[in-house]
Amino acid sequence: MDLLISSAWAADAPPPGAGLGPLLMLGLFFIVFYFLLIRPQQKRAKEHAQMVTALGNGDEVVTAGGLLGKVTDSSDDFLSVEVADGVVVKVQRNTVARTLPKGTIKNA
Repeated sequence: MDLLISSAWAADAPPPGAGLGPLLMLGLFFIVFYFLLIRPQQKRAKEHAQMVTALGNGDEVVTAGGLLGKVTDSSDDFLSVEVADGVVVKVQRNTVARTLPKGTIKNA
């Protein structure tokens, strides 16, 4: 019967500190993950929040939906953006993706 089924033999006890390797790899993986993914995302979110709070009348902006316009009125949560002559759209401040240099709309 031992021909088809191998016998189980007891393994020696692992040396002290042998389980430390996988723990160090997990810690190293977390550190790399933090510096490559988490930290840059936090930096971008902070820069976006600063840009949104600094928006004022006359700024030229692009929204997340792709609208290009000039800010005509601003409140705490909303902006009025003029996208064409006489066409004003009200958008939330957080939907502004980026600001543009002055005069970009006239050149577009």
